[in-house]
Amino acid sequence: MSEEAVVQAAEEQTAAQPTEADVNAEDVSYHAVEKEGSVTAIWEMQGPKHLRTIDPRSSEGKQILALFETAG
Repeated sequence: MSEEAVVQAAEEQTAAQPTEADVNAEDVSYHAVEKEGSVTAIWEMQGPKHLRTIDPRSSEGKQILALFETAG
């Protein structure tokens, strides 16, 4: 097999596989943490892994909560 054919085969194999960013973006979910009926935190999760905690009073937290309120 020529060097050019090997490079082309490697490129085709790489193009067929989903990138890490594509896989990671699909697995991200948000979970509201409630205490006494109010949301105290929003957890950003990737599968079972906790990525970060978002304050529900922040602008990002308000946007996330608004999306869930309109979806439900």
